[in-house]
Amino acid sequence: MTPGLRRLYAPRSIEVEIGPDGAPTAVEGEGVVVVRERWSVDDRWWERAPLRRCYFELALVGGRSLVVFRDLVSGRWYRQRA
Repeated sequence: MTPGLRRLYAPRSIEVEIGPDGAPTAVEGEGVVVVRERWSVDDRWWERAPLRRCYFELALVGGRSLVVFRDLVSGRWYRQRA
């Protein structure tokens, strides 16, 4: 990446609580009303650092919609802005 530039809409690390099925039940302390959609991405498998993610589109208690993903390589959770 060119010095002085940053990625637009780069994922940001977040705290997520999960239920027994692995789906988020709370994001940064705010409850999840419903998981609207769930999908997986498995890409760049031929590279040294493959991209393996499980995405969730959520409706939160406060009325916000949010897309989060779990990096299946590191196990960390991130918020994804579109």
